[in-house]
Amino acid sequence: MHGYDGRADALWSDVPDGATLLRRLGELPGFGAQKSRIFLALLGKQYGVTPPGWREAAGDYGREGSRRSVADITGPASLAEVRATKQQLKQAAKDAKAAQQA
Repeated sequence: MHGYDGRADALWSDVPDGATLLRRLGELPGFGAQKSRIFLALLGKQYGVTPPGWREAAGDYGREGSRRSVADITGPASLAEVRATKQQLKQAAKDAKAAQQA
């Protein structure tokens, strides 16, 4: 990890806020905007990495009680809820596209 001496926790150990952590995550190879927000939500929800403004920086993935990503999976029941949410979002996108074409 460039600039962090090979230590993942160095990404967040001195971070002043969620926006800065999101920026740092986005600088990692292979991390685009969505993956960075999901990973930020994962850190906040499951690993106690909660700098000020982390939920806002994570967007919908940071919402309390959301069931949108791996950040929300803690067992079989929540996995099923995340899968159902993803299916609903995909269907809504298809419906919106079809409505635009009609």
